[in-house]
Amino acid sequence: MEKNNHPQTTRREFIARGLYGAMGLALAKGLATRALGDDALRIGRAQGAPSASAGKAKSVIQIWLWGGPPHLDTFDPKPDAGREYCGPYGKALATNVNGIQICPALPLLAKMADKYSLLRGMTHGNNGHETAAYLVQTARKPGGDLVYPGVGAITSYFKGTNGGYKGLLPPYITLTEPQGRFSENGFLTSKYKPFSTGGDPSKDPFVVEGITAQITPERQKDRRVLLGEIDSFSKSMADNSMVRSLESSQQQAYEMILGDAGKAFVLSEEKDEVRDRYGRTKFGQSCLLARRLVGLGVPFITINHQGWDTHKQNFETMSKKLPELDRALSSLLQELSDRGLLSSTIVWVSGEFGRTPRVQWEAPWMGGRGHYGKAFSALVAGGGFRGGTVVGKTDARGENVTERPIYPWDLLDSMYELLAIDRHAKLNAPQGETVCVSPLASGEIPAKETGGLLKEIM
Repeated sequence: MEKNNHPQTTRREFIARGLYGAMGLALAKGLATRALGDDALRIGRAQGAPSASAGKAKSVIQIWLWGGPPHLDTFDPKPDAGREYCGPYGKALATNVNGIQICPALPLLAKMADKYSLLRGMTHGNNGHETAAYLVQTARKPGGDLVYPGVGAITSYFKGTNGGYKGLLPPYITLTEPQGRFSENGFLTSKYKPFSTGGDPSKDPFVVEGITAQITPERQKDRRVLLGEIDSFSKSMADNSMVRSLESSQQQAYEMILGDAGKAFVLSEEKDEVRDRYGRTKFGQSCLLARRLVGLGVPFITINHQGWDTHKQNFETMSKKLPELDRALSSLLQELSDRGLLSSTIVWVSGEFGRTPRVQWEAPWMGGRGHYGKAFSALVAGGGFRGGTVVGKTDARGENVTERPIYPWDLLDSMYELLAIDRHAKLNAPQGETVCVSPLASGEIPAKETGGLLKEIM
């Protein structure tokens, strides 16, 4: 038998080699990320971008009612249309702003209509989930060779590290999972794709992918100490620039996990009465978490709130979804206002479209509503948007926009204006094409298909 000349590896050396391997992978990943960032600057460099401090808004909280909320059952009630259209919501609820009424299932929001505005003239005419979601979030019509970045990725590009953001947390965060309806970063590199937390913030602990784990902070600190004890390699290579870079990245990673940045996800630090006010649901605690992230300066947060695709038994679903929305959204708006954050934070509540105004009472729908992109509603607040106003109007049955149509590009351009993002800035796509941030700025949209910026509330 041939003699094995390799020396026996001790347990400590084995652990060290494993850690060095992991460190090497981390370093490679870090270098790759930096390369992607440089590539993104080459591909998507904007010309003449304004300073990050020029606008009123610093952050956006997008509450995406995934599947399409019924506008008649939320922000554009039609009580005179009868049961065929409004079902059990035969009365509208007056708000604290004279002349504005909303669905009676939203009593808490009714008490603070002065803090938000309703966009009842939203329209685009697209009834497909994927294509309508792409349209609303990119302000680009589906089709063509280019896949455009969504508003979150654009905001991340201009207001993230390129715009002076120095936070340890990613500049674009999704609570708690991506939609999967479209590519959020489009032709921009993966650096501008949102970080999705996963998990459920109503659970304790809230396990965030890559940041928190189901072990105690004390054990994490012990692991860090062990790594320091056995890391003779780094000590002997202290003058090496790559090792120093790795140690810096390691320090940032530990700060994210164990420092103040990671604590943003520890909702148990909030008082019980605060958590109860939002509702101890996945959505309610996501709204609370969004408030905490805005407090740390994160530029764009999306809350993907599922369950609004109500083809069947719409009103049974609304009896659960509307109180949850009412409780969490009203708490979010109130806390942002109380903490002085609402003036610098845009809150945008919408789905990809509305629902058919006429209820499908027949089997198998049993009171369902279909997709409806011809007319729908959105809510906006903060960041320079004035509250207590309704923009746009639909007819007596909510079927057609009759006054002040608002297209997706009108809304997103208004948000870019408040964020001080130059709508005329150029983005260089991979195929060599140069396009503007806004399709309005580039002349892609016919004049008859725009209602203009939301100057009524800006």
